[in-house]
Amino acid sequence: MSILDYATVSLDDEKKALVIIDQTLLPNETKILHLTEQKDIWQAIYELKVRGAPAIGDAAAIGIYLAACEIFKSKKDFDSFYADFVKAKDYLDSARPTAVNLSWALKRMDKVVQDNKTLAVDKIVELLKKEAQAIVDEDIWICRNIGEYGVTLIKDGDGLLTHCNAGQLATAKYGTATAPMYIAHEKGMKIKVFSDETRPLLQGARLTAYELHSAGIDVTSICDSAAPTVMRNGWVQAVFVGCDRVAANGDFANKIGTSAVALAAKRFGIPFYVCAPTSTIDLGTKSGSEIVIEERDGKEVSHMWYEKPMIADGVKIYNPAFDVTDHDLVTGFVTEYGIVKAPFEQGLAEVVKKADSKDK
Repeated sequence: MSILDYATVSLDDEKKALVIIDQTLLPNETKILHLTEQKDIWQAIYELKVRGAPAIGDAAAIGIYLAACEIFKSKKDFDSFYADFVKAKDYLDSARPTAVNLSWALKRMDKVVQDNKTLAVDKIVELLKKEAQAIVDEDIWICRNIGEYGVTLIKDGDGLLTHCNAGQLATAKYGTATAPMYIAHEKGMKIKVFSDETRPLLQGARLTAYELHSAGIDVTSICDSAAPTVMRNGWVQAVFVGCDRVAANGDFANKIGTSAVALAAKRFGIPFYVCAPTSTIDLGTKSGSEIVIEERDGKEVSHMWYEKPMIADGVKIYNPAFDVTDHDLVTGFVTEYGIVKAPFEQGLAEVVKKADSKDK
């Protein structure tokens, strides 16, 4: 059974559980977790057992639905139910600050409650279940569309480079940055993918290379610092990356190291595309300088993959999880509603408007 045969995020409604793959164990062990407690769901998001902006949103939607089921056992009237619902929502929202999909999904679930407060609480809980599944289903539709638009930017025989994991393991299916690769593969196109290892958590090596190889796509894992070399060698014709938050001006946050890839691509004249579901576009954030960057435990750098610490005691460690890439390094944003080229402000606003009108 291939890793692609497992659902990244799903709901087991009978057991009232969020079902995920523990991605911290891949590629050496495939362990499926059934999470029923809010603290365990929070921990899974924080510890990157489930990760990737869309998958985090999917998990949050299912998680808050499960919280609502638990709250309803003791709180049958709307006011007391909603007070506890908000507490649970805020708790899940605190797990990670940079990926906008987490708060986006929780706000969407909260809107379901507020829009239906005249209904009996059990009916509201049923609507929350429906909305959580809709978020997961839409994730699949969005990624497929990103793939269909993105594949128009690829020629048969191209070499592509990606950073971190914006693949199926980061979404419900297809991925964002990998979606054009999967669609190209479906169409019989011959592509070669270079996957940056992505220090310090190695998502590119452990996850992207693993899933692309499982799909039968020609993939080579490289050290992050090797990206400029493969570009200089003429082996890369386009770069596709995902994103966790896009500002209104086109600056965007993605896994640490993305900005260095963008700079190298600019130097060598290689198109640099950001695969961005509209849910990651935050028009309320004017520029990248306003994006809060999560800083994680330094032991991820010094201890996680080593039998003994590889940095001397007392040495300070700076471990930002993300960096911000300036919009002038971006060739285009590939969204589910089309490809947005510079200047980005108007185009990004237009695709968000399309998404908002579809939701209504």
